[in-house]
Amino acid sequence: MNSDIQKIKSDKVVSYSKKIEDGSKSEKASPIGVFDSGVGGLSVLSQITRLLPHEDIIYIADTARVPYGGRPDDEIIKINREILDHFEKAKVKAVVMACGTSSSIAYPVLKEKYKFPIISLIRPGAKAALDKTHNQKIGVIATLATINSKAYEGTIHELKDTAKVLSSPCPLFVPMIEGGFIETDETRKIAVEYLKPLLKEGIDTLILGCTHYPHLVKVLSSIAGPNVALVDPSEYAANELMEVLGKHQLLNSKNHKAKYSYLVTGKVEQFLELGNKLFSRPIASAKQIKL
Repeated sequence: MNSDIQKIKSDKVVSYSKKIEDGSKSEKASPIGVFDSGVGGLSVLSQITRLLPHEDIIYIADTARVPYGGRPDDEIIKINREILDHFEKAKVKAVVMACGTSSSIAYPVLKEKYKFPIISLIRPGAKAALDKTHNQKIGVIATLATINSKAYEGTIHELKDTAKVLSSPCPLFVPMIEGGFIETDETRKIAVEYLKPLLKEGIDTLILGCTHYPHLVKVLSSIAGPNVALVDPSEYAANELMEVLGKHQLLNSKNHKAKYSYLVTGKVEQFLELGNKLFSRPIASAKQIKL
């Protein structure tokens, strides 16, 4: 398995190298783009700011169109293209798709369309799950679009074809989190029903396949129990971003004081209220944009 993973990692670096050699003039001081349909991507942003505290970041919360999970594939791709075009105009040096639905549906279509490298969540999450599992029974919870795409299942089987992948769509989680219902009795009841078929099959590893879900980690871990490892792809995607930037000498100066810009397509006040409850650092302001 390790040799297979190393080969995939090498192929990915070659792909990024080609993009940069083909004309990207990104400088170390250029910002990193991060986006999600809402506040879920703040779980990814927390990992990025922890690992890369000197990088400027533009975060887009597409709250006017949250959630993505129930939309048709072509609409999800169109939305992602609009966001990536915005980042292209902003001259970012890399983009992280801090959204499981975007990573599973739009990433395979758009990953080679831009000169800057794009980091998705699927492969980092799949590799992490395979590293953690002992019985090769891996559960995936995600939006309906991600589950239907079989992105995690396909990637895990590509890396280890003997692994068993069991999936459960959780369509109510995103609207509940966006509404601020994090640790309520109703949230727990719904989570129990979503996890029941996976736990019944004896999974020992559970991928949180939507970036909103780490905000429910206390609830999910209490239901899953101590023998089930929860995998948050955010941490591993942030590591991949750091590796890519370092490989191409695009890391910003350690003397630089990072600046964060928050762009919102929906109501700014709602994003600030919930974002400041969920993010690891204060969000002082945000700007509304149209895409």
